[in-house]
Amino acid sequence: QVQLVESGGGLVQAGGSLRLSCAVSGRTFNIYAMGWFRQAPGKEREFVIAISWSGGSTYYADSVKGRFTISRDNVKNTVYLQMNGLKPEDTAVYYCAANHGPPTDRSGEYDYWGQGTQVTVSS
Repeated sequence: QVQLVESGGGLVQAGGSLRLSCAVSGRTFNIYAMGWFRQAPGKEREFVIAISWSGGSTYYADSVKGRFTISRDNVKNTVYLQMNGLKPEDTAVYYCAANHGPPTDRSGEYDYWGQGTQVTVSS
């Protein structure tokens, strides 16, 4: 079993930055691709960004390219989401997810999920 715990959410003004963390515990961390998804009120969960188990490949939603970056530290068993240039439309609950296979933007292919952390961007 794998447990994921997100942290780092909060309230920030438009144009500001936040860094989310996802701490992974349980089974061997470095065999998993990791992803971040988000869900705004009244909307479906959407893909944000993902990273391969080695950290060598990353995938971004078009809406966050150039603003968000993902990284992982396999020693600390933690994946990070650095969010810069935040916009009000980035407001959502952000979820970390782990995948046994390759990184993907399809939420149904992720095996484990965190509880989410709220990010609110004020205009």
